[in-house]
Amino acid sequence: MQRRRFLTLAGAGGALLSAPVVAQEAPTINWRMPSSFPRSLDTVWGAAEYLTERVSVLTDGKFTIRPFSAGELVPPLQVLDAVQNGTTECGHTAGFYYLGKEPALVFDTGVPFGLTPRQHTAWLLHGGGGALMDDLYARFNALSIPCGNTGAQMGGWFRKEIKSIDDLKGLRIRTPGLLSMVYEKLGAIPQQVAGSDIYPSLEKGALDAVEFVGPYDDEKLGFSKVASYYYGPGVLELGASLSLTINQDSWAKLPPRYQEALRAACATAADDLLAKYDANNIVALKRLVGQGVKLKAWPPEVMHAMQSATKQVLEDYAAKSPSFAKILASWRAFRADQLLWNSVNDGAAENYLMATRENGL
Repeated sequence: MQRRRFLTLAGAGGALLSAPVVAQEAPTINWRMPSSFPRSLDTVWGAAEYLTERVSVLTDGKFTIRPFSAGELVPPLQVLDAVQNGTTECGHTAGFYYLGKEPALVFDTGVPFGLTPRQHTAWLLHGGGGALMDDLYARFNALSIPCGNTGAQMGGWFRKEIKSIDDLKGLRIRTPGLLSMVYEKLGAIPQQVAGSDIYPSLEKGALDAVEFVGPYDDEKLGFSKVASYYYGPGVLELGASLSLTINQDSWAKLPPRYQEALRAACATAADDLLAKYDANNIVALKRLVGQGVKLKAWPPEVMHAMQSATKQVLEDYAAKSPSFAKILASWRAFRADQLLWNSVNDGAAENYLMATRENGL
């Protein structure tokens, strides 16, 4: 009798124990994610696909995000607008595309003569930059999670050789964000053109030059067929951080587990994207040079002028906007310490390796 009573109670207890599990079963959620980048690029577009795949795996297929390439759902430079007004739950883009909405958003992506990918991540995660970006995106009913970095980008493709600052005057160049303001200070005529529209603009003569990413992406887009001079180093973009931008209302409705899955997916997508660029850029550059591309280094005079113009642009915006000035102060202080550390260790070691590469290991 006692054994029968125990089994009866155990059965009832088992039902009670299993009930919360059923009640807390993970919901099925489906989001849409427009990207600012074309499907032809397995790097930046590939990062969008990688991110959504990881989210699905981490949630056992319960939380799915469908990515849309540039222009499929919304125009490529209006992704943040779609997220802000709730047209889509999230978007895959870069903050510096929205200079016109809020100049300080450029710090979410990167600033000329700024931080390397490692330094930028350190500023966001441990240097106070993340909290500043959270406050900024909140004005647009959004939040942003870093989800990739291109690493240092090349200076760009030019139809003619750049020998001095005078050669930049009147030049119609496709370049985004704060870079466009720098080129404008130097007398060029910057153009905002989505990635998918750059080649036709170059081919038709509507552009004289283009700054996009680096050899691996640029080769795929065929820029070498219409502009033969390729410039570096990428002092104007030591890195460009991409963002998963999320509507705040949509974020608030996500179970905590799904929020953590999103953050984890963004982190692994970021690692994968930078590694892909590091592995493939030099291989693509060798091919391009072998095909006759004229690889050039910026004249020191031009880089000095670019740096001076960048400083002036930053100070102009800071004078007009307290929020820009606040973020600039944080960014500058962090950058100063990073340059100091780099001169002591990483940078010093890399300079030695470069100087002795012919006789090294």
